Amino acid sequence: MQKTSIKSWSADDQPREKLMRKGAETLSNAELLAILINHGNKTNTALEIAMQLMENVHNNFHQLSMLSVNEILNFKINGLGKTKAIGIAAALELGVRRNMSIHKKHTITQSSDVAAYLQAEMGHKQLECFVVVYLNRANKIIQQETISEGGITGTVADPRIILKKALDHHAVSIILCHNHPSGNLKPSKADEQLTNKIKNAAAFLDIQVMDHIIVSEEGYYSFADEGLM
Repeated sequence: MQKTSIKSWSADDQPREKLMRKGAETLSNAELLAILINHGNKTNTALEIAMQLMENVHNNFHQLSMLSVNEILNFKINGLGKTKAIGIAAALELGVRRNMSIHKKHTITQSSDVAAYLQAEMGHKQLECFVVVYLNRANKIIQQETISEGGITGTVADPRIILKKALDHHAVSIILCHNHPSGNLKPSKADEQLTNKIKNAAAFLDIQVMDHIIVSEEGYYSFADEGLM
């Protein structure tokens, strides 16, 4: 039997109408997803597709935001094809970028100024990546560069690439950052050795390494705050 379309529901039950009348904050995660999905098929309404998707991630919106398009498609939900999965992934990425823009400060005075911004960008990633923030003499961000991204347990950060980019950007100081997908914020011995290696090499070029920040979903760890710089 064909399912009743969203358009035929009462205004209170229609996610779009509910959003218009009561505001986006009143909608459940599934209702918001139903708006993105837009329409269902003969088997499932958009809301039913959304509810099945949320069930597959244990109603954890953050877990959903970490999935790729192919991982969403692997749930094999009737009515959720490639186009809709791409739309969902794009919307979730916009949410990540919104968080980044909220936290980003152009002038860095302490670790928390850049840590929250980097955590919003990198804390949820399942693979480890190494990022460097380049600053000018006024401690304003010139550029952010992803130096490498790799496996679950580690990534490679070449000091020569990091410092060449510093010279290219005319940076006088840099902040190192990488994420720990495991959630453990404690730096490894390799993290400490790499930090010292880059710091010593940068000193020859009169470039200051201000901090090395490790981020995860749990928070952040600052080498500078812990007296390791």
